[in-house]
Amino acid sequence: MRTVADDIAAHALRHPGRVALDTPAGEVSYARLAGRVEEIARLLRARGVRPETVCAVAVEHGTDAVAAMAAVLRCGAAFLTLDVGQPHDRLAAFVRSAGARLLLTHSALAPGLGLGLPTVLLDQERADGPAMDRGADPRALAYVSHTSGSTGEPSAVLVEHGSLDAYLRDTARAFDLGPDSVALQTAPLGYDASIRDTFVPLLAGARLVIVDRARLLRPAEFAATVREHGVTALLSVTPSFLTHLGGQTDFPDPLAGVALVASSGESLRPFLAAGGRGLVPGRLVNQYGPTECTMTTTRHDVPAAPDPTTDLVGTPRAGTVVRILDATLAPVPDGTVGEVCIGGTGVTRGYGGRPARTAAHFVPDPLGPPGARLYRTGDLGRWGPGGLHYTGRTDRQLKIRGYRVDPAEVEGALLSHPGVTGAVVTPHTDDLGRLHLLAHVTGALSDTTDATLRRHLARTLPPHLMPRRFVRLESLPTTRGGKADRRVLAGGGPV
Repeated sequence: MRTVADDIAAHALRHPGRVALDTPAGEVSYARLAGRVEEIARLLRARGVRPETVCAVAVEHGTDAVAAMAAVLRCGAAFLTLDVGQPHDRLAAFVRSAGARLLLTHSALAPGLGLGLPTVLLDQERADGPAMDRGADPRALAYVSHTSGSTGEPSAVLVEHGSLDAYLRDTARAFDLGPDSVALQTAPLGYDASIRDTFVPLLAGARLVIVDRARLLRPAEFAATVREHGVTALLSVTPSFLTHLGGQTDFPDPLAGVALVASSGESLRPFLAAGGRGLVPGRLVNQYGPTECTMTTTRHDVPAAPDPTTDLVGTPRAGTVVRILDATLAPVPDGTVGEVCIGGTGVTRGYGGRPARTAAHFVPDPLGPPGARLYRTGDLGRWGPGGLHYTGRTDRQLKIRGYRVDPAEVEGALLSHPGVTGAVVTPHTDDLGRLHLLAHVTGALSDTTDATLRRHLARTLPPHLMPRRFVRLESLPTTRGGKADRRVLAGGGPV
């Protein structure tokens, strides 16, 4: 089967001078990008990269990050992108759980990574050789992404080439992208949304704008970036960011000229309920789907006057199946809330190295053909006017700033501190409606400051998993069954 690397090469043949990447280091044509992809692919083949080889890509946003991912796909192998700003221990856990065998990085970053893998220095090494055979096995591994897990270590999700390719092509069609489109890369490397941000525009022959991450985090600079580069498409923005952008009064029309805004990662309902639809002058798409089903399963085109009383996430994309089932995996009537279960082309292999968790969440589809599988999302939903309406979760997972979070992962990290004897993490909402975590801890912590606990957590956790406050307790309240009483703690506890 073709990969996006083949499409980049095809664009380069037809329009070699067309700009593929607009980066802080300058513009990169499709011909130059295709050449760099081929060069890195030959380098990887010389290092023995084959199907099922997982290559960790640890470089800053830019040309080599794009080319390295495409080159890995070109080899029919799999990539694991790493956000080099994450804590070392967390990156090491990603590499370990993904089964990475090779590290692709730059010479300036390599000394500080210390991941114990054979390393390819992309800015120094070169390889010559004949052109390689094109194509990839649809059942071979394409990339590894991670989700927050209850075991204290993130779970590796294994996505195959067939699932990735079907998703990228369907998304390019659904968003009507083409050579005149200008997309801004907003999602950080290391998260699967960055794959959509990167490859959907390139598949369509569009221009991909890559800027320093700091410019994306400050609303004024974000709006200036959109204007300066003529951005027409944003494929991965969170409702939290849209709300933050809309709350600024120093500049008018921050999304002027943007024809498409695709939102994902958390509920869009609060943004719409606050009247946010008017911030988006063009098309606003609400995307829904878990990492375990290749990024996006359903889409909803939000009308100019949306219904703010429901969280409508729309209809399934081509090749996917969404079922609303009860606890016995039997269908529930339309309009009745049940668990959202997803089947079809997007369903991934499962969790790397975790057969029990895979078996619990990836189950036979009782309504599908022989061999069909469903992913039990843990989300609650119902069928209603316009498609799927999201209504909540069956477990403790939640979304913070677009990231799926399991409080148990934070609890595990807290319990690894020698002074902590008990830990329960609960979600809370501030006066502005922003969700955050509160940590309730017990132990000999009189001499342990909040800053010390944060430094301990920062060794393994990214910022979105950091509790906003730490509440020290003599003991944790318990239920009659002896378990921590999370309902009592959810009240906030003493400050």
